[in-house]
Amino acid sequence: MDWISLITHFLTQIEFLWLWMIVLLPLPWIIRAIVKPVVQKQVPLIAPQIIRRIEHQIAQEALIEVNRKKKSIPALMILLWLLLILAAMRPVWFLSPTPFQVSGKEMMLAVDLSGSMQKEDMYLGGYDVNRLIAVKAVVSTFIEQRQGDRIGLVVFGTQAFLQSPLTYDLQTVKTLLNETAIGMAGNNTAIGDAIGLTLKHLQKSKQKNAVLILLTDGSNTAGQVDPLKAAEKAKELGLKIYTIGVGRVEHRTGLDAFLAGKSDIDVESLKRIAAMTDGQFFQANDTQQLSEIYQHINQLESTEHEVFNYRNRSELYIWPLGFAFLISLFIAGLQLKRSGA
Repeated sequence: MDWISLITHFLTQIEFLWLWMIVLLPLPWIIRAIVKPVVQKQVPLIAPQIIRRIEHQIAQEALIEVNRKKKSIPALMILLWLLLILAAMRPVWFLSPTPFQVSGKEMMLAVDLSGSMQKEDMYLGGYDVNRLIAVKAVVSTFIEQRQGDRIGLVVFGTQAFLQSPLTYDLQTVKTLLNETAIGMAGNNTAIGDAIGLTLKHLQKSKQKNAVLILLTDGSNTAGQVDPLKAAEKAKELGLKIYTIGVGRVEHRTGLDAFLAGKSDIDVESLKRIAAMTDGQFFQANDTQQLSEIYQHINQLESTEHEVFNYRNRSELYIWPLGFAFLISLFIAGLQLKRSGA
């Protein structure tokens, strides 16, 4: 009973992609019925001397050509044709359905590559690393967790560049992020240009309800677009911006604050950008905190996922086609053997 159920389950998993090819099945019989065979005229070999020698051994009826009935199609030829039709119908074996989740969330990442990102005040794996290495490690993990979303990448320094448009190919986005280097976009910080370039890309691709995650360790020191004006435009277009200040911020008071100066990170501007666009501002003083921030954003931006099923399939046409080839070789061998005899 187990074998029967197993075979039944196997057969239910088989489908034909080109089922319509079955209409060609009666084609040989139709051609045979419509097209008449060519009449072959044979001129007998006149050899009276030979006939007189062996005429007593040959029956009289054998010397007279009789009308033979039309032969039927050989069974091997029928089997060969059936196998060819079966292969042409493209049988496939579908494996178990695999769910695929699509959320439809659009996320742009803007990563600061200015010279200050080389400061080694972050910890990763027990070692001091610079800010960009820490960002790459945490953001790469975040990208892997955003299955079903489309993610794009903008890098900025003195200028802003679109490294990757919105795409489902998250592995490519992660690769492009890991290939970035400090200073490749310039040593200054153009926060406003990064927001403006993101808006330009989203408008061009006609995407709505997108999210921008902006990582920087400084204040706007370059570019042609004011960050707050860019944030106003982002609010009009429905772009939510999460701003993340990367690096340790030491809070000094009194004489220490006067001598050391204020922090490089323009916290107030980043808070205003986030608040204007209904996003949030985060401060990441170390890798662990940066990772927690991304987990928090991941929860905030989680959406109801549509689940689609796709099924892996295995093509089976090679089997009937292979058997047909073997049968054709067998038929060809028989013909050669008969002609040789």
